[in-house]
Amino acid sequence: MTETPATRAAEFWEARYRDGGPLWSGRPNALLVREAGDLPPGSALDLGCGEGADAVWLASRGWRVTGVDISHTALERAGVHAAEAGVGDRTAWERHVLGESFPEGSFDLVNAQYLQSPIPLDQRRILRRAADAVAPGGTLLIVMHAGWPSWQTEPPFEAEFPTPMGVLDELALKAADWTVETLDTVRRASVSPEGEEGYRDDHVWRIRRTDT
Repeated sequence: MTETPATRAAEFWEARYRDGGPLWSGRPNALLVREAGDLPPGSALDLGCGEGADAVWLASRGWRVTGVDISHTALERAGVHAAEAGVGDRTAWERHVLGESFPEGSFDLVNAQYLQSPIPLDQRRILRRAADAVAPGGTLLIVMHAGWPSWQTEPPFEAEFPTPMGVLDELALKAADWTVETLDTVRRASVSPEGEEGYRDDHVWRIRRTDT
């Protein structure tokens, strides 16, 4: 069987989750909290949900959430997190290798936080599918790293980082059907594994689909 980028990505992320303890803090991403905190609860799709922190936060605020990840182990941990938080009845978990398969249905919020990987998938196709999954009146929220941390003098692998307008161009959204509500670059503190203090920039896109 020929190994594809999708199978390599799946093997990479499954090994990262399986071969160690929790990868993430268990807290929701700060830019999700900032951008979705004022949205009325409805149905949400969390792409690349990892161990479930964003999905659990949304569910705790009344959303019905479908979390999607490439890793079986991540999804198992997400399910445990949701149950322990008392929101298991408002969460569902699906494994997809995004770019090859995608959840069915439409959602009032599609959350795509840091869909960036050392073994890249078809990001353009994934984001276009994400936009297609937004229900009328719903919101597409995308957050991505804008570059390496300031202390990262030797990048561990080659990577192409998005630009704000570049992602909008790739989405190719019709202006009559969408409103860009947030187009922002946010600088946050970042500390290296050795304790060196620095910063990292993230890009944020919050785009609302019109009601009709």
